[in-house]
Amino acid sequence: MQVTGAKILLECLLEQDVDTVFGYPGGTILNVYDELYSYKDRIRHILTSHEQGAAHAADGYARSTGKVGVCFATSGPGCTNLTTGIATAYMDSSPTVFITCNVPEPLVGRDSFQEVDITGITMPITKSNYLVHHASEMADVVREAFAVAHGGRPGPVLIDMTKNATSELADYEFLPKEKHFTQGRLGDLVRRSSHGLKLPEPDAADVKTLVDMIAESDKPLLICGGGVVRGRANVEFTEFAEKVDAPVAISLMGAGGFKGRNPLTTGMIGMHGTQASNMAVDGCDLLIAVGCRFSDRVALNPETFASQAKIVQIDIDRSEINKNVMTDHHIIGDAKQVLAALNEQLSQQHHDAWKKYVFSFATETEYDEAGDTLTPKQINDAIARICPQDTIVATDVGQHQIWVAQHFHYDYPGQLITSGGFGAMGFGLGAAIGAQVGNPDKTVIHVTGDGSFRMNCNELATEQFYDLPIITIVYNNGVLGMVRQWQTLIYDERYSQTTLDRGPDFVKLAEAYGLAGAHVHTVDELEAALREALASGHGYVVDCAINEDEMVRPMVPGGAGITDFLVC
Repeated sequence: MQVTGAKILLECLLEQDVDTVFGYPGGTILNVYDELYSYKDRIRHILTSHEQGAAHAADGYARSTGKVGVCFATSGPGCTNLTTGIATAYMDSSPTVFITCNVPEPLVGRDSFQEVDITGITMPITKSNYLVHHASEMADVVREAFAVAHGGRPGPVLIDMTKNATSELADYEFLPKEKHFTQGRLGDLVRRSSHGLKLPEPDAADVKTLVDMIAESDKPLLICGGGVVRGRANVEFTEFAEKVDAPVAISLMGAGGFKGRNPLTTGMIGMHGTQASNMAVDGCDLLIAVGCRFSDRVALNPETFASQAKIVQIDIDRSEINKNVMTDHHIIGDAKQVLAALNEQLSQQHHDAWKKYVFSFATETEYDEAGDTLTPKQINDAIARICPQDTIVATDVGQHQIWVAQHFHYDYPGQLITSGGFGAMGFGLGAAIGAQVGNPDKTVIHVTGDGSFRMNCNELATEQFYDLPIITIVYNNGVLGMVRQWQTLIYDERYSQTTLDRGPDFVKLAEAYGLAGAHVHTVDELEAALREALASGHGYVVDCAINEDEMVRPMVPGGAGITDFLVC
């Protein structure tokens, strides 16, 4: 049957069980949006305020559900507005498919209105990208794109298509998802092993070697990284940790991969890691990192990092091995499969003396609560008391991000959604929208700072229109807190352009968008606002006044040894 390229695209989305798309229309993608009108009972479209918000929403949807997030945008500025969202998804390995339309084929390369080489622009920040010239290519490309986004190490894929490819007629035949890997272009690629579309099987000899290394270790330490979260390997990781009987340090992206209340947890590792985690890295004799790429926020100085230990890296992506830190052994594979193989062979280990040493150091930071303003700890504690334990937390980037990463206890993958690798301010509200759409029965809170919130507060309009009951909590200190902290500690208190002594009034802003809100200055006011927000069942903004000199502690400066705390 011959149908338009736009219809083939939407039929292929249904093949992938896609029922939700985030996006923003424009001239070149109008054929797709026109066809989407006929699919509105099967594909829900969430219209955001800005393409960047749509990109972050698709990402938040993917991270919280484990499904592939999908986003539409038009050509030129429409698709370039996606790039921050694409880079964020790339750095944090989030399975997403971005679909954009370009100018008609005859106008390509002529500097036509709203033309841009988006495949060239996104080449370094996507797993793969495609330019569809004709409708006849559409089905093969879409099926391959979803397989690549979700296969192996997850990540973003971009499909750009010329406008004529969406209006041309071509043959289309429905193909069940289970047959995509055996037929058409994707079937050919699988047979040729051209892409990392399948999970690599862990090597049995490599697994045995690590089992032997664990048996010889007196002071093992585990790092739970983002790969545990992406691979939904939290159950296998917990069994592994308890069999090894080792302390567990958690990277920012690993939050939710290992329960924060497990007695083996030492807390965050790295620049803002706990004393227990960082001292354990310095003193261990075997360090096993699962799904952790040893970024510069974890292994601040690779030359001195875990200098007394044999280092083992377990990762699905071979290119991550020995990239940032040289290892003594590694296993290539999906965290869930590798850990299951290890658990089969491991006998119960015991490391009481080593654990006693590690847990003699602090696993949480004690903050002064004697002042006359709300403290981050008071805010965190109030949220933990009032909100359900399984609340999804989506953050922006800055001090608030680290405070909630350090002090909340995350129980499952996808519970903390944050821009770890790219550190994109403005990520939070879009991500929270995606998480709430994907998890309508869960409480979703958006934690932000007054600096970050300015960058994406236009998405309050989206939240209000779709009646998403997201609670935004603003840690409002009137400054760019994390940058000011660096200026205090490293730049001799020269506060250059980090004071935000200006509007808006965030509660009035929320009201302008049709939402409710409250300014709070005490714990009692905060608890009352949270209860009111939860009871309302609608979006709500809580503006929390905190001191401008509140700091994230501990802090180790970039490039220093992991125990060289600047502040504790």
